[in-house]
Amino acid sequence: MIFEKKYGIDLGSDTVKIYSQFRNKVYKARNLVAASDHTIIAVGNEAFEMWEKTPAEIQVFSPMEMGNIANLELQEILIYRMMLGLDRFWRTGSKVYFSVPPDMSAIERRAFHQVVNGHWIRRGKTFLVEAAFCDALGMDLDPDREEGMMLVNMGDQTTRFSIISAGRILMSRVIPIGGAKIDAAIAQEIRRRYQIQSGYRTASRLKLEMGRLSDQKKETRRIVGIDMVSGLPREEEVSSYVVNAGIMNCINELADQIRIFMERIPPSMSYRISSEGIFLCGGCARIPYLETYLGSSTGYTFNLSERYEDTTVVGLEKVIHEKAYRKWVM
Repeated sequence: MIFEKKYGIDLGSDTVKIYSQFRNKVYKARNLVAASDHTIIAVGNEAFEMWEKTPAEIQVFSPMEMGNIANLELQEILIYRMMLGLDRFWRTGSKVYFSVPPDMSAIERRAFHQVVNGHWIRRGKTFLVEAAFCDALGMDLDPDREEGMMLVNMGDQTTRFSIISAGRILMSRVIPIGGAKIDAAIAQEIRRRYQIQSGYRTASRLKLEMGRLSDQKKETRRIVGIDMVSGLPREEEVSSYVVNAGIMNCINELADQIRIFMERIPPSMSYRISSEGIFLCGGCARIPYLETYLGSSTGYTFNLSERYEDTTVVGLEKVIHEKAYRKWVM
């Protein structure tokens, strides 16, 4: 139908990415909700501005947990408000394509359907596409090829490994390592070295500004934290070596998991993957020199996607536009 509206949604624990076919554009917002008791105060980017700045009675959290919907009602409200800004007449009869993690249970799959068929959004048609296929399409790869490929998507709460060959996902695994864990490791390292408590927003900013996994330079940044002895605010200069130590604690663990995963692959396929390289994407892949560090730690070559966290939603865009790709739609 010429007036049929189609949307592709990548629900991340940190950010929601929505592709609108009608406007041919990707919209992003933080996947956060600020609430007090049963009252919603803010959602999306407004809730992010309140994060770590609110009193005890106001909580800011994500409706997603480990790639799955943890709070159905709040996730529906957040998507409803976000898409209402795209098209005020969208809420009835739209087709929505979700990227979903592998090996979902029937209950987890049903939650994605209920997001567009609940109280706020009604009569939406839901289509699910496994995120590994979206990643491959978003990196301009052909999932139908026989040789096989390995993709690693580093998100906020999880990292997903996938082996695709001949249009099928042969192996997949999700591990609880992502940007949030790296931020926590940086904050812990700052607390151990300087005896001050810093927020995760500060740690995330330091990760992107000072993280240098290969070509490390001595840099410092001034931050304000809470002194763990006096309990008062204190300013401190944080070294890039401290930031990199926190990052490496998680990335070394990730490298170990990649090596373990590769040991389960048949030797012939492992040889092809090592020849071509492992494809890396996700928001956490923005850490400078991450692909170089992982390559030296695992012995494999890594090909970094230039689209980073947009890789999955770009794959959804291709599924919406190209009928040939809809054979992977559930």
